[in-house]
Amino acid sequence: MAEKVKTVGVRKESGYLYYLGKDGNVWRSKMARAGQKGGSATKVADAGVRREAGYLYFIDKNGDVSRAKMARGRK
Repeated sequence: MAEKVKTVGVRKESGYLYYLGKDGNVWRSKMARAGQKGGSATKVADAGVRREAGYLYFIDKNGDVSRAKMARGRK
């Protein structure tokens, strides 16, 4: 189960990949589609999130930063 870390409220546009960068801010990159190149990351919002080991950080459907415990060692 995911827990909300920071309320940012980013509005997502289709064709872009939204993620939490190493600096703790929200970034987006254009997705590669059918012969078109992707890339060119731009900063979308200042979140200032400090990462903790063992968690997966992502931008949820509300545009906020959330995290979920990583599954390790399952059989």
